[in-house]
Formats: sequence, C-alpha cells, structure tokens
Amino acid sequence: MKVIPAIDIMDDHCVQLIGGEPGTEEFFGDPVEIAMEWVQAGAEMLHVIDLDAALGTGDNLDTVLRICRTTKLPVHFGGGIRDYERAQYLLDSGIDRIILGTMAFDDYRADFFNIRRLGEEFGTHGLIVALDSRGGRIVVDGWQKLTELKATEFVERLEGLVWGFLYTDVDVEGRMQGINLERIRCVVESTAMPVIVSGGISSIADLEKIKETGAWGVVLGKALYVGGIDLREALALG
Repeated sequence: MKVIPAIDIMDDHCVQLIGGEPGTEEFFGDPVEIAMEWVQAGAEMLHVIDLDAALGTGDNLDTVLRICRTTKLPVHFGGGIRDYERAQYLLDSGIDRIILGTMAFDDYRADFFNIRRLGEEFGTHGLIVALDSRGGRIVVDGWQKLTELKATEFVERLEGLVWGFLYTDVDVEGRMQGINLERIRCVVESTAMPVIVSGGISSIADLEKIKETGAWGVVLGKALYVGGIDLREALALG
C-alpha cells in the first residue's frame, strides 16, 4: 500500500482544513519546503491540492510546478480542473496524474466525453477521479455542493476510463477522529481498479485497517502535520 503525503495549498501556504471548510485552516509553512521534508523522510510521491483553485478564489499553479521541479517526485494534483483545456495543460506541464472531481461529475451526464478524450490523448494512467463523499454521496465544487450520486455508482460508470480513484470521506476529513472503515471497504470492493483513501486517518492503526481492505494507497494530511503519524513509520507499514 502506497503512503502519500498531502500538501494542500492556500494563498501560497501549506494548510490543513477541517472537513474542507474555508475558515478552519491551519498554516504550516512554505509548500516547497514542506515537500522537501517529505522527500527527505522517504516519500515516493506527493498529493498536491490547490485549494484556492478548487474554491474559485485564486491559483497556486506556479507553486505546484515548483514542487514538481524541486522534488522530482511523481505528483497527483487536483484543484480547479473544471474543463478539458485545463486538464490538457496540466498534463502537458509534466504533472504525473491529475485528480478530476467537479469536471468528472459534469462529464458524467455526457458519458464522460472529455475524460475519454483525455484518455485517448494522454493515456488513462494520468487520470484519477475524485470520489469526494459526504454521507455516501458525491460532493463537488470544492466540497460545497452535495449531489444525489453515490460514490459506488460513479465507480461503476468509470471502469476502464481512468487509472483509478481517490476516495475522500469528507465527514471525517481533518478531524483526527479516525476513519469510517465500512465506507472505505464498500468503495474498494466496488472496483478492481486502484483506490487511494483519504480522510480521517489519524493513527497507524487506521492505516493497518485500510491496508486490509486492499486499497492501493492512502493520502496522509493532518495526522502528519500535527504529529499523529510519523511518515517514516507509515512508509514502513506500506
């Protein structure tokens, strides 16, 4: 199981939110310096999110690309990717995998026309679809809009069109109170494709439980920043 440190960027700072809610952010310093700390601890890839782009309040792409150049690690990037042209530009810029949330939901109604185009042009290996979920249902627009679509339904329709999925349980995200294991297991078992799990992971015990579900990887955010999990110990478990 891959263990992937998260770097969430707001106003060119590394931050962590509670449940994705603006106004709950804690600041942890320069994103590039933080990225290098994770590299030195042994990270093999990074999960980078532009929160300003996700919320429609700004853009931190220059910082994201500096992280890519400085660390030379594979980067999974998301935030504000809402049309084909933006996705195309990011993949052309050298980002290894892009995470599609709102765009994938919008594309759902058109039989994933744009996702199919991206797969044909760049290969499916560069595409991750975000399963951001509150109460089992997909949320979009920076986690601000709740839809009627269940995460497991989304997975079924995307089989073979992307590399894999990022499942985030927004209900427990950033709260340091543990995971909802049943929801994780339900999503992982609904597909043969890779699933990366995020949200609520607060201890090594949580990681052990997720590993048992067969998840391909986990994203570690707040637990790393507040000392709940040591990255070296987590990487050894993976």
